[in-house]
This record gives sequence, C-alpha cells and structure tokens, in this order.
Amino acid sequence: MRHNKKRNKLSRDSAHRKALFANLCKEAIDHERIKTTEAKAKAVKPELEKLITLAKRGDLHARRQALATLNNDKFTVHKLFEEIAPRYVERPGGYTRILKLGPRRSDSTEMVYLELV
Repeated sequence: MRHNKKRNKLSRDSAHRKALFANLCKEAIDHERIKTTEAKAKAVKPELEKLITLAKRGDLHARRQALATLNNDKFTVHKLFEEIAPRYVERPGGYTRILKLGPRRSDSTEMVYLELV
C-alpha cells in the first residue's frame, strides 16, 4: 500500500527532481534566503529541515549523509555544520519559513521567499 507516499513531482522525472532539490537546498544554505515558486519551496522545505537536523547531530555519518544529499559540496556542508546547525541547538524543528511575495509578472506563478529562521 502507498500510504503517506504523496510527494509533489513538480512535472519532473526523479533525477531532475533530485537535482532540483539538491540545488535549492545548497542555495538556501549558502544565501540563507532564496526566492522561488511556492510549489518548489513547499517541496524542498522538508528536505532542508532534514539536513539541518542531520547537522545538529554533527557526527561523521551525518556529515557524509549531508554530502551525499548535496552532491559532495564540501563548502556548503561545512557552513551547514559549523555555522547554521549551532543556531538551532535548542530548537526542536521549524528551521525555515515561507514568506509570500505575490504573483510573478510573466505567468502569475505565486512567488515566495524560503528563508532560515
């Protein structure tokens, strides 16, 4: 049975979706705020929260799991573990927020900021 298996596919195949999530997570960690569509932000938010929870754990296995998720970007993983994770030691979850910006002019897609709290 496929209980609780609903994920937004975003009209992409699995490899494209995995690359999109990795890139959005990397940019969100590097810049701490990204402007994207609402659908992409809602889809990538759980992935980003899982990465921050991994970084809070801080051991070698967690670092290697984060490297695998972020396509071996050592600089991003270093920032995640050394700068971002210590901010959220006391926080049990909810590390990101989505702020609505309104529709995009060209195609009226709802745009948002995905930012770290």
